[in-house]
Amino acid sequence: MSDRKSVKIEVRDLSKVFGQHPKRALELRDQGLNRAEILEKTGQTLALSNISFDVYEGELLVIMGLSGSGKSTLIRCLNRLIEPTEGSIVIDGENIPELNAKQLLECRRRHFSMVFQNFALFPHRTVQKNAEYGLEIRGIDKATRRETARKSLEQVGLNGWEDAYPNQLSGGMQQRVGLARALANDSSVLLMDEAFSALDPLIRKDMQQELTELQSRTQKTTVFITHDLDEALNIADRIILLKDGAIVQIGTPEEILTSPADDYVERFIEGVDMSRVLTASHAMRKVRATVWQGDGPRTALHKMRDNGLDSIYVTDRQRKLIGLLEAEAADQAVKAGHDSIENAMTQDFRRVGPDEPLHNLFAMFSDKSFPIAVVNDDQRLLGVVVKGAVLAQLAEAGED
Repeated sequence: MSDRKSVKIEVRDLSKVFGQHPKRALELRDQGLNRAEILEKTGQTLALSNISFDVYEGELLVIMGLSGSGKSTLIRCLNRLIEPTEGSIVIDGENIPELNAKQLLECRRRHFSMVFQNFALFPHRTVQKNAEYGLEIRGIDKATRRETARKSLEQVGLNGWEDAYPNQLSGGMQQRVGLARALANDSSVLLMDEAFSALDPLIRKDMQQELTELQSRTQKTTVFITHDLDEALNIADRIILLKDGAIVQIGTPEEILTSPADDYVERFIEGVDMSRVLTASHAMRKVRATVWQGDGPRTALHKMRDNGLDSIYVTDRQRKLIGLLEAEAADQAVKAGHDSIENAMTQDFRRVGPDEPLHNLFAMFSDKSFPIAVVNDDQRLLGVVVKGAVLAQLAEAGED
């Protein structure tokens, strides 16, 4: 994700009341009445109440909650498909609730594309023509919109399907067309309302993976609505959890799961497989000792003996991981009279990033049980994970 200090959308004190007397509902809200009490007294529905949050440039923000929590109302307030009752929604300096009709239309064209649960494809149009639709209504010339749509279809893996019709596609492929149409519009924010809910579980998992890969490549600011906690955990940079039209917690998936804000959140996350949430960074330990690639086998054996190791990782001066040296290989190098460990090193070990889920690590431990190396994007050695630490971390999470 890009720098979180770069705010794309700023939402402040946003509320929405459905009914003829919204001010009365808000007055009762301010007096401390809850949603159900307001509905009983006034017949007004307080769909959203005092919602404030930021959407950062390039992030994938998931807004989730149970049915009736206000999540779909919230995403539609962002682009004013639903008129907010009060509050501000500022995108790139424009306060959306204050825009007139012409300004709002231009703002939507420039900033927002939306992908719906039901695909919303035109059955009489080909895949290519469906992808072009948003550009067509904007008056973009035929050649430009054709090429733009073709590139967006390629981005979602549908090159070669341009002349097909929606009824010839699977559900997952139809949703890709909807996504391609949104990408072709080249808006700065992608709004996705329960976009994968109609798909069967296997296709849904595939689409989640494709969305995260696409978002990583394009850095498109994305707001995604779901009622599915597993889906949120799979794709989100951050999660906003709603209940009865109010925010109960904002945080990363890890923060939501390891530090729930209240009993409601705790109940919400019950049953989550923590091995799929905790990562290598949770179980990582400091490296007791390493060998520099210029060291000889005797130095390596000395370091291993002093630290009670039967293998040791080899790095360069910047701690970039070069290889692994076993005690037996170092001993053989000494007996052969070698002054270098270069030919004694092995690459037969595992390395992972700090965000690798713990459940992926079990199968990585070989019979020799080398510690798994944890490296950053530059391959610098950050630490190691041993099998016992994985088990201990999961046991501790289970106790929580």
